[in-house]
Amino acid sequence: MSADAGQEKVKLLEVKDLRVWFPIFRGVVQRHMADVKAVDGISFDVYRGETLGLVGESGCGKSTTGRAILQLHRPTTGQVLLDGQDLTKVKGESLRRMRRQIQMIFQDPYASLNPRMTVGSLISEPLEVHNLGDRDSRRERVHQLMADVGLNPNFINRYPHEFSGGQRQRIGVARALAVNPSFIVCDEPISALDVSIQAQIINLLGDLQEKFHLTYLFIAHDLSVVRHISNRIAVMYLGKIMELADRDELYHHPIHSYSKALLSAVPIPDPVIEEQRKRIILEGDVPTPINPPPGCHFSTRCPRAASACREQEPEWREVGPKHWVACHQV
Repeated sequence: MSADAGQEKVKLLEVKDLRVWFPIFRGVVQRHMADVKAVDGISFDVYRGETLGLVGESGCGKSTTGRAILQLHRPTTGQVLLDGQDLTKVKGESLRRMRRQIQMIFQDPYASLNPRMTVGSLISEPLEVHNLGDRDSRRERVHQLMADVGLNPNFINRYPHEFSGGQRQRIGVARALAVNPSFIVCDEPISALDVSIQAQIINLLGDLQEKFHLTYLFIAHDLSVVRHISNRIAVMYLGKIMELADRDELYHHPIHSYSKALLSAVPIPDPVIEEQRKRIILEGDVPTPINPPPGCHFSTRCPRAASACREQEPEWREVGPKHWVACHQV
Protein backbone atom coordinates (compact mmCIF):
# COMPACT_ATOMS: atom_id res chain seq x y z
CA MET A 1 0.00 0.00 0.00
CA SER A 2 1.68 3.17 -1.05
CA ALA A 3 0.52 6.73 -1.48
CA ASP A 4 0.65 8.11 -5.00
CA ALA A 5 4.31 8.63 -5.86
CA GLY A 6 5.35 11.85 -7.52
CA GLN A 7 2.36 13.78 -6.19
CA GLU A 8 2.53 16.43 -3.52
CA LYS A 9 1.35 15.05 -0.21
CA VAL A 10 -1.72 16.69 1.30
CA LYS A 11 -2.35 16.54 5.03
CA LEU A 12 -5.72 14.98 5.78
CA LEU A 13 -5.32 14.63 9.56
CA GLU A 14 -3.18 16.65 11.97
CA VAL A 15 -2.82 15.61 15.61
CA LYS A 16 -1.20 18.30 17.78
CA ASP A 17 -0.04 17.79 21.38
CA LEU A 18 -2.86 15.32 22.07
CA ARG A 19 -3.45 14.25 25.67
CA VAL A 20 -6.07 11.85 26.97
CA TRP A 21 -6.03 11.56 30.75
CA PHE A 22 -8.61 9.49 32.62
CA PRO A 23 -9.28 10.81 36.13
CA ILE A 24 -9.22 8.50 39.15
CA PHE A 25 -11.74 9.28 41.90
CA ARG A 26 -11.77 7.71 45.34
CA GLY A 27 -13.77 7.87 48.52
CA VAL A 28 -17.38 8.66 49.30
CA VAL A 29 -17.03 12.23 48.04
CA GLN A 30 -15.18 11.03 44.91
CA ARG A 31 -12.03 13.07 45.37
CA HIS A 32 -9.81 13.41 42.30
CA MET A 33 -6.69 11.51 43.33
CA ALA A 34 -4.73 11.06 40.10
CA ASP A 35 -4.95 10.58 36.32
CA VAL A 36 -4.21 7.69 34.01
CA LYS A 37 -2.11 9.39 31.34
CA ALA A 38 -3.08 7.09 28.48
CA VAL A 39 -1.95 9.54 25.80
CA ASP A 40 0.49 12.16 27.02
CA GLY A 41 1.25 14.79 24.41
CA ILE A 42 1.70 13.33 20.91
CA SER A 43 1.80 14.98 17.50
CA PHE A 44 1.72 13.50 14.01
CA ASP A 45 0.21 14.02 10.56
CA VAL A 46 -1.52 11.60 8.22
CA TYR A 47 -1.38 12.36 4.51
CA ARG A 48 -4.23 11.72 2.12
CA GLY A 49 -4.05 8.27 0.52
CA GLU A 50 -1.40 6.82 2.85
CA THR A 51 -1.39 4.31 5.69
CA LEU A 52 0.26 5.37 8.93
CA GLY A 53 1.08 2.41 11.18
CA LEU A 54 0.95 2.95 14.94
CA VAL A 55 2.77 0.23 16.90
CA GLY A 56 3.77 -0.46 20.48
CA GLU A 57 3.24 -2.78 23.42
CA SER A 58 -0.21 -3.44 24.86
CA GLY A 59 -1.33 -0.56 27.05
CA CYS A 60 0.86 2.07 25.41
CA GLY A 61 -2.13 4.18 24.30
CA LYS A 62 -2.54 3.14 20.65
CA SER A 63 -6.27 2.37 20.77
CA THR A 64 -6.96 5.39 22.97
CA THR A 65 -5.29 7.54 20.32
CA GLY A 66 -7.55 6.12 17.64
CA ARG A 67 -10.67 6.64 19.72
CA ALA A 68 -9.61 10.17 20.60
CA ILE A 69 -9.26 11.00 16.91
CA LEU A 70 -12.87 9.91 16.40
CA GLN A 71 -13.86 11.77 19.59
CA LEU A 72 -15.11 8.55 21.18
CA HIS A 73 -12.78 9.66 23.97
CA ARG A 74 -12.80 13.42 24.27
CA PRO A 75 -9.18 14.65 24.51
CA THR A 76 -8.03 16.35 27.69
CA THR A 77 -5.96 18.83 25.67
CA GLY A 78 -4.66 19.12 22.13
CA GLN A 79 -6.10 19.36 18.64
CA VAL A 80 -7.32 16.86 16.05
CA LEU A 81 -7.62 18.62 12.69
CA LEU A 82 -9.46 16.86 9.87
CA ASP A 83 -9.15 18.83 6.63
CA GLY A 84 -8.32 21.83 8.79
CA GLN A 85 -11.34 21.55 11.11
CA ASP A 86 -10.64 20.91 14.80
CA LEU A 87 -12.78 17.95 15.86
CA THR A 88 -12.15 18.66 19.55
CA LYS A 89 -14.23 21.83 19.24
CA VAL A 90 -17.11 20.21 17.33
CA LYS A 91 -20.11 18.89 19.25
CA GLY A 92 -23.61 17.55 18.79
CA GLU A 93 -25.09 17.49 15.31
CA SER A 94 -21.98 19.00 13.73
CA LEU A 95 -19.81 16.22 15.14
CA ARG A 96 -22.27 13.59 13.93
CA ARG A 97 -22.03 15.01 10.39
CA MET A 98 -18.23 15.06 10.59
CA ARG A 99 -18.22 11.36 11.45
CA ARG A 100 -19.30 10.61 7.89
CA GLN A 101 -15.71 11.38 6.92
CA ILE A 102 -14.02 9.29 9.60
CA GLN A 103 -14.91 5.73 10.58
CA MET A 104 -13.45 2.87 12.62
CA ILE A 105 -12.88 -0.85 12.15
CA PHE A 106 -12.90 -2.42 15.60
CA GLN A 107 -10.59 -5.08 16.96
CA ASP A 108 -13.04 -7.80 17.93
CA PRO A 109 -15.49 -8.84 15.20
CA TYR A 110 -17.36 -10.95 17.76
CA ALA A 111 -18.08 -8.05 20.14
CA SER A 112 -18.54 -5.19 17.67
CA LEU A 113 -21.58 -6.61 15.86
CA ASN A 114 -25.04 -6.63 17.44
CA PRO A 115 -26.11 -10.32 17.46
CA ARG A 116 -29.78 -9.34 17.20
CA MET A 117 -29.35 -7.49 13.90
CA THR A 118 -29.05 -9.00 10.45
CA VAL A 119 -26.02 -8.29 8.29
CA GLY A 120 -28.13 -6.02 6.11
CA SER A 121 -29.27 -3.99 9.11
CA LEU A 122 -25.75 -3.75 10.51
CA ILE A 123 -24.27 -2.42 7.28
CA SER A 124 -27.18 -0.08 6.52
CA GLU A 125 -27.34 1.38 10.03
CA PRO A 126 -24.79 4.18 9.26
CA LEU A 127 -26.85 5.10 6.19
CA GLU A 128 -29.95 5.43 8.35
CA VAL A 129 -28.11 7.41 11.04
CA HIS A 130 -26.94 9.92 8.44
CA ASN A 131 -30.27 9.80 6.56
CA LEU A 132 -28.70 8.72 3.27
CA GLY A 133 -30.98 7.36 0.56
CA ASP A 134 -34.31 5.59 0.74
CA ARG A 135 -35.01 1.97 1.65
CA ASP A 136 -34.40 0.58 -1.83
CA SER A 137 -31.19 2.52 -2.44
CA ARG A 138 -29.86 1.48 0.95
CA ARG A 139 -30.52 -2.16 0.22
CA GLU A 140 -28.77 -1.79 -3.14
CA ARG A 141 -25.84 -0.10 -1.39
CA VAL A 142 -25.60 -2.95 1.14
CA HIS A 143 -25.52 -5.52 -1.68
CA GLN A 144 -22.69 -3.62 -3.36
CA LEU A 145 -20.71 -3.26 -0.14
CA MET A 146 -21.02 -6.97 0.62
CA ALA A 147 -19.69 -7.77 -2.84
CA ASP A 148 -16.85 -5.25 -2.39
CA VAL A 149 -15.64 -6.97 0.80
CA GLY A 150 -15.99 -10.50 -0.60
CA LEU A 151 -19.28 -11.58 0.97
CA ASN A 152 -22.23 -13.15 -0.83
CA PRO A 153 -24.97 -10.49 -1.08
CA ASN A 154 -27.55 -13.27 -0.76
CA PHE A 155 -26.52 -13.56 2.91
CA ILE A 156 -27.99 -10.13 3.68
CA ASN A 157 -30.67 -11.56 6.02
CA ARG A 158 -28.32 -13.76 8.04
CA TYR A 159 -27.13 -12.98 11.57
CA PRO A 160 -23.52 -12.52 12.78
CA HIS A 161 -23.39 -15.91 14.54
CA GLU A 162 -23.81 -17.59 11.14
CA PHE A 163 -20.45 -16.22 9.96
CA SER A 164 -16.82 -17.04 10.74
CA GLY A 165 -14.49 -14.53 12.42
CA GLY A 166 -12.97 -13.43 9.13
CA GLN A 167 -16.40 -12.97 7.57
CA ARG A 168 -17.54 -10.94 10.56
CA GLN A 169 -14.58 -8.64 10.19
CA ARG A 170 -15.52 -8.19 6.53
CA ILE A 171 -18.95 -7.12 7.73
CA GLY A 172 -17.26 -4.58 10.00
CA VAL A 173 -15.22 -3.29 7.06
CA ALA A 174 -18.38 -2.97 4.93
CA ARG A 175 -20.11 -1.06 7.72
CA ALA A 176 -17.17 1.36 7.98
CA LEU A 177 -17.30 1.96 4.21
CA ALA A 178 -21.06 2.53 4.07
CA VAL A 179 -20.98 6.34 4.32
CA ASN A 180 -17.98 6.81 1.98
CA PRO A 181 -15.45 8.01 4.58
CA SER A 182 -12.10 9.51 3.63
CA PHE A 183 -10.27 8.32 6.77
CA ILE A 184 -10.54 5.00 8.63
CA VAL A 185 -9.00 4.07 11.97
CA CYS A 186 -8.16 0.34 11.90
CA ASP A 187 -7.87 -0.67 15.56
CA GLU A 188 -5.94 -3.96 15.46
CA PRO A 189 -8.43 -5.35 12.93
CA ILE A 190 -6.69 -8.73 12.55
CA SER A 191 -5.44 -9.50 16.05
CA ALA A 192 -8.53 -11.57 16.94
CA LEU A 193 -8.38 -13.62 13.73
CA ASP A 194 -6.64 -16.85 12.81
CA VAL A 195 -3.26 -16.37 11.15
CA SER A 196 -4.58 -17.98 7.96
CA ILE A 197 -7.28 -15.29 7.72
CA GLN A 198 -5.16 -12.28 8.65
CA ALA A 199 -3.48 -12.00 5.25
CA GLN A 200 -6.87 -12.03 3.53
CA ILE A 201 -8.11 -9.07 5.57
CA ILE A 202 -4.84 -7.16 5.05
CA ASN A 203 -5.05 -7.69 1.28
CA LEU A 204 -8.72 -6.66 1.34
CA LEU A 205 -7.87 -3.40 3.10
CA GLY A 206 -5.18 -2.73 0.50
CA ASP A 207 -7.56 -3.35 -2.40
CA LEU A 208 -10.24 -1.13 -0.86
CA GLN A 209 -7.72 1.64 -0.28
CA GLU A 210 -6.79 1.65 -3.96
CA LYS A 211 -10.42 1.44 -5.09
CA PHE A 212 -11.92 4.10 -2.82
CA HIS A 213 -8.82 6.31 -2.23
CA LEU A 214 -8.91 5.71 1.52
CA THR A 215 -6.52 6.89 4.20
CA TYR A 216 -5.76 4.59 7.14
CA LEU A 217 -4.40 4.83 10.65
CA PHE A 218 -3.45 1.19 11.19
CA ILE A 219 -3.01 0.28 14.86
CA ALA A 220 -1.23 -2.99 15.62
CA HIS A 221 1.42 -4.68 17.73
CA ASP A 222 2.64 -7.06 15.01
CA LEU A 223 5.48 -5.22 13.29
CA SER A 224 5.69 -7.62 10.36
CA VAL A 225 2.05 -6.87 9.48
CA VAL A 226 2.58 -3.14 9.91
CA ARG A 227 5.58 -3.21 7.60
CA HIS A 228 3.50 -4.87 4.89
CA ILE A 229 0.61 -2.42 5.01
CA SER A 230 2.07 0.95 6.07
CA ASN A 231 3.80 3.80 4.28
CA ARG A 232 5.08 5.36 7.50
CA ILE A 233 5.30 3.97 11.03
CA ALA A 234 5.05 5.63 14.45
CA VAL A 235 6.41 3.76 17.48
CA MET A 236 4.55 4.46 20.73
CA TYR A 237 5.52 3.79 24.36
CA LEU A 238 3.66 4.71 27.52
CA GLY A 239 1.56 7.45 25.95
CA LYS A 240 4.42 8.99 23.92
CA ILE A 241 5.58 8.59 20.34
CA MET A 242 9.25 7.62 20.41
CA GLU A 243 10.01 7.54 16.68
CA LEU A 244 8.29 8.17 13.35
CA ALA A 245 9.74 7.47 9.90
CA ASP A 246 9.06 5.98 6.50
CA ARG A 247 8.53 2.23 6.69
CA ASP A 248 11.80 1.12 5.10
CA GLU A 249 13.81 3.79 6.89
CA LEU A 250 12.52 2.67 10.27
CA TYR A 251 13.12 -1.02 9.63
CA HIS A 252 16.61 -0.57 8.20
CA HIS A 253 17.84 2.38 10.32
CA PRO A 254 15.97 2.54 13.65
CA ILE A 255 17.35 5.18 16.02
CA HIS A 256 15.43 4.92 19.28
CA SER A 257 16.39 2.06 21.62
CA TYR A 258 12.75 1.03 21.97
CA SER A 259 12.33 0.77 18.19
CA LYS A 260 15.48 -1.35 17.98
CA ALA A 261 14.20 -3.67 20.72
CA LEU A 262 10.84 -4.14 19.02
CA LEU A 263 12.40 -4.82 15.63
CA SER A 264 14.87 -7.31 17.09
CA ALA A 265 11.89 -9.46 18.10
CA VAL A 266 10.53 -9.69 14.54
CA PRO A 267 11.58 -13.03 13.03
CA ILE A 268 13.29 -13.02 9.64
CA PRO A 269 12.60 -16.02 7.35
CA ASP A 270 16.29 -16.54 6.64
CA PRO A 271 18.15 -18.89 9.04
CA VAL A 272 21.56 -17.38 8.22
CA ILE A 273 20.50 -13.80 8.96
CA GLU A 274 18.41 -14.89 11.93
CA GLU A 275 21.37 -16.69 13.52
CA GLN A 276 23.58 -13.61 13.22
CA ARG A 277 21.04 -11.19 14.68
CA LYS A 278 21.23 -10.13 18.30
CA ARG A 279 18.00 -10.06 20.25
CA ILE A 280 17.59 -7.00 22.49
CA ILE A 281 15.91 -7.97 25.76
CA LEU A 282 14.40 -5.09 27.69
CA GLU A 283 14.74 -5.37 31.44
CA GLY A 284 12.14 -4.30 33.98
CA ASP A 285 8.43 -3.70 33.63
CA VAL A 286 6.51 -0.96 31.86
CA PRO A 287 5.89 1.84 34.41
CA THR A 288 2.33 2.74 35.32
CA PRO A 289 0.69 5.46 33.21
CA ILE A 290 -0.66 6.92 36.46
CA ASN A 291 2.85 7.99 37.45
CA PRO A 292 5.20 7.77 34.44
CA PRO A 293 8.90 8.38 35.08
CA PRO A 294 10.25 11.93 34.77
CA GLY A 295 12.26 12.81 31.70
CA CYS A 296 12.04 10.20 28.96
CA HIS A 297 9.29 7.67 29.67
CA PHE A 298 11.56 4.91 28.38
CA SER A 299 14.52 5.82 30.62
CA THR A 300 13.78 3.10 33.21
CA ARG A 301 14.30 0.35 30.60
CA CYS A 302 16.69 1.95 28.12
CA PRO A 303 20.21 0.43 28.00
CA ARG A 304 21.64 3.81 26.89
CA ALA A 305 19.89 6.00 29.48
CA ALA A 306 21.96 8.80 31.03
CA SER A 307 21.19 11.25 33.81
CA ALA A 308 19.67 13.74 31.34
CA CYS A 309 17.26 11.06 30.14
CA ARG A 310 15.91 10.62 33.68
CA GLU A 311 15.53 14.33 34.35
CA GLN A 312 14.58 16.09 31.12
CA GLU A 313 11.96 15.15 28.56
CA PRO A 314 13.58 14.71 25.13
CA GLU A 315 12.67 17.08 22.33
CA TRP A 316 10.61 15.71 19.44
CA ARG A 317 12.82 16.58 16.48
CA GLU A 318 13.62 15.68 12.90
CA VAL A 319 17.02 13.96 12.73
CA GLY A 320 16.84 13.04 9.05
CA PRO A 321 14.54 13.50 6.07
CA LYS A 322 11.05 12.69 7.43
CA HIS A 323 12.62 10.80 10.34
CA TRP A 324 11.50 12.06 13.75
CA VAL A 325 12.65 10.83 17.15
CA ALA A 326 12.45 11.81 20.83
CA CYS A 327 15.82 10.81 22.29
CA HIS A 328 18.69 12.56 24.07
CA GLN A 329 21.22 10.05 22.73
CA VAL A 330 20.98 11.10 19.09
